[in-house]
Formats: sequence, C-alpha cells, structure tokens
Amino acid sequence: MARKETITKMDLLNAAFEMASEEGVERITARNLAAKAGCSTQPIFRIYKNMEELGEELFAQVVAYFEAYYAKFPRKNDTPFVNLGLAYIRFAQDNPKLFQLLFVSENRHGKTLYDILNGTDGVMVKEINNAKFYGCTNPSAMFMKMWIFIHGAACMSLTGDYDLNEEETGTLLEESYHSFLATLSS
Repeated sequence: MARKETITKMDLLNAAFEMASEEGVERITARNLAAKAGCSTQPIFRIYKNMEELGEELFAQVVAYFEAYYAKFPRKNDTPFVNLGLAYIRFAQDNPKLFQLLFVSENRHGKTLYDILNGTDGVMVKEINNAKFYGCTNPSAMFMKMWIFIHGAACMSLTGDYDLNEEETGTLLEESYHSFLATLSS
C-alpha cells in the first residue's frame, strides 16, 4: 500500500509565505522550508521542479495578499492617490518583509512595479483617471510625482525613518498632490 502524502502544495506555500513575512524571502531555502513545514526536502521537489518555481508561486500569493490588503483598506479621502498612498505606506509598516519582496526587490518575476500596483482591479488606472476627473491636465506626470513621494515614504518606514501618523501622512499627501497640481497647471 502506498504511503499517504501528508505535505501538500498549499502547506509548502503557506510555510513559504510565513517565512517570507517573518524572515524575508532570502531565508527560503529547501532545507529551511522543509524545517518550517515539518518535512524533508523530498516533498518540495516532488511538488516543485525547483525553488524558482516555488518562488514564482509565492510571489503571486504575496501580490494577491497585497491586493486584498489594499481592497480592505478604508477610503477616507477623495484626493487622487491619497488612499493608495496611505495603504501602500501602511502595508510597508505592517508587512516590511513582504513589502521588500514586492516593491524593493530586483526579482519581480516578470512584473513591473506598475503591474503589481495596478493589480487585477486596475487600481492605478482608476487613480490616474480620478486625477483626470478632478481636473489634472497631465495625470501620468502626477502619478510619477506622487509615486516618488509615496514610495519614498514607504521605504523610509522600513528603516524607522518615517514617523508620521496616518492623519499627518494623509495631510502631507493631499498637500503634495495640490502642490504638484499647481506646477502641472502652470
């Protein structure tokens, strides 16, 4: 009688997600993952061709996690890019290792930063269209200006150099948007 397989693909993916979240993706080796999942390395290589294949699935799972995080994030402001900025910065604060994997890593498994942010719901397209709706004559340039500011703030939170609360951050994002709007209109 064949031995029952006890470690599933989902078990491995969940263990890899926990490791990525707690320790960082660079700590995920076959040996470390096997220890976390409570198995030998054999099930890993029975399920996955190699660690790169597992990494691609893990990356997709983390992208989906970010999309769900953003979808649940409260919308408190009508100014374009403010809610997105607040969610992005908070995600960096709440999930520093996952943020690094998605937004600071060189290996995004063929996805651009824009692809990840736009997600399955077209988040970036909606924000750019929202800026246009509210009178921005160059919403693509506005996106770039706001994004540099938002991404910088999120990265600063990884090193402990960003200490503004959510209300202060929201005000700063609004002020930045309106300042950029004035320069783009002139």
